[in-house]
Amino acid sequence: MKKFLSLLLACALSLAMVGCGGSTASSAVSSTPASSTPASSAASEPESEPAVPIEADPVRIAGLKGPTTMGLVNLLPMMEEGSAALEYDLQLYGTADEIVPLLTKGELDMAAIPANLAATLYQKTSGGIQALAVNTLGVLYVVEKGETVQSIQDLKGRTVMSTGKGTTPEYVLRYILTANGIDPDKDLTIEYYSEAAEVTAQMALATDAIAVLPQPYVTAAGMQDETLRVALDLTEEWEKVSENSLITGVTVVRTEYAEAHPEVIEAFLTDYAASVEAANTDLEGTAALCEEQGVVAKAAIAMKALPACKIVCRTGEELRADAEGYLQVLYDADPASVGGAMPDDGFYYTAE
Repeated sequence: MKKFLSLLLACALSLAMVGCGGSTASSAVSSTPASSTPASSAASEPESEPAVPIEADPVRIAGLKGPTTMGLVNLLPMMEEGSAALEYDLQLYGTADEIVPLLTKGELDMAAIPANLAATLYQKTSGGIQALAVNTLGVLYVVEKGETVQSIQDLKGRTVMSTGKGTTPEYVLRYILTANGIDPDKDLTIEYYSEAAEVTAQMALATDAIAVLPQPYVTAAGMQDETLRVALDLTEEWEKVSENSLITGVTVVRTEYAEAHPEVIEAFLTDYAASVEAANTDLEGTAALCEEQGVVAKAAIAMKALPACKIVCRTGEELRADAEGYLQVLYDADPASVGGAMPDDGFYYTAE
């Protein structure tokens, strides 16, 4: 089992604002711009009638600390107030390697995980999971102390700190560097750390540090050190060299569970749509939930970071278009990053 997980996670990316449609076959509905609506509004006073509850065991769904779980947290107050159709057991983990064995052993029903980890798991489990929705777009930024980085070319000859090797930041950064004629192995030094928190700690010790960080760590680091500057938005840099969207995570379901409970999947995606909408419009309430659940250390950080976290819930054809385009770019760069092959039609959940 350890050898299996090592192989799986070596190929996977770690890590982490639009509302999704009301049914599994529909595409996403564009979100409204995020605003600091009081917590008593969007999440606490649903405009629609209470959902018709479905008799089912609580849905066991896992998420990682950070953006990929921000869209899920409003399921909890929805459940308490009766506006959710289902009950949820939301479990938070620090790394994807904690989630993978629970998902493959059937101890979880769903999980919000990195997009190419989902593709890798699909291959390694012979179709044992399916993608339900894209949950976040690109959330990576280059930050520095100073004004020396104005373009990707300015990274030549520098040392750049980033989160763990074999993760989303590595693949995205290497792709962007290569597309700009920069050899990521020769033209600069990239130092990898296992978690973003380690990178921010190292930045505090350096005088000319450069790092690749995801939200909300960008916001947290900036609030701790006012000398930090967002130098580059890697989503923008990706779009300059690729016709495909940069995505971070997808929400997946075990195929066996989806086949046995199609009505639960339909109800979940409807609930999920409302939860993501609340994350986009009720910053105060969502930020408080993020701190309460441990998704982000402090509500103040989540409050400021939410508009930059690009939280989405895209289903149906939009899910497929986003995921296929992104995974194809990764596959072309390194087939192992998506499990050795592009996922086939079975990877994308569709209602029967």
